[in-house]
Amino acid sequence: MNLEKRFNAADVEVRENDDGSVTVAGYAAVFDEVANIAGLFDEVIRSGAFSKAIERGDDVVFLVDHGGLPLARSKSKTLKLYEDKKGLRMETSLDASDPDVRRIIPKMRRGDLSKMSFAFSMDGGVQRWASSGDVELREIVEVGGLSDVSIVTTPAYEGTSIALRSRDTAKE
Repeated sequence: MNLEKRFNAADVEVRENDDGSVTVAGYAAVFDEVANIAGLFDEVIRSGAFSKAIERGDDVVFLVDHGGLPLARSKSKTLKLYEDKKGLRMETSLDASDPDVRRIIPKMRRGDLSKMSFAFSMDGGVQRWASSGDVELREIVEVGGLSDVSIVTTPAYEGTSIALRSRDTAKE
């Protein structure tokens, strides 16, 4: 499998709950936003690109910078993924006593970890290529497989972000 990673900047909320857990929700990908990929080509993700991966039940993990131990996982039902009009939305409730979770919370509060990303393969997926001028445009119509969603430091798509919010602020 040829794995591709895309770093995004979509709105993600983090809430501390009364039971000691931490809820993280937001967008790992946004639709119809053009991003330049390593100066090689432009790329846009179309609505519905993740629907088959979600329906199939791809085993997707929630990571920090695409590495380390999983903070949550779709297979264990601790990570929920769905598409809406904006993009690929994720939601999870993390154990605040987990040392990996405790490491990221202060960084999220300060804004050091404020972006999102996703990793995917195109094996069996659908894409279209078009040229306009010097730059080719790749349209991702359907990913072949989805492998992770991550909190990251460097995004490819600027339409994503992550922020730590208190429960009271989130209710507003």
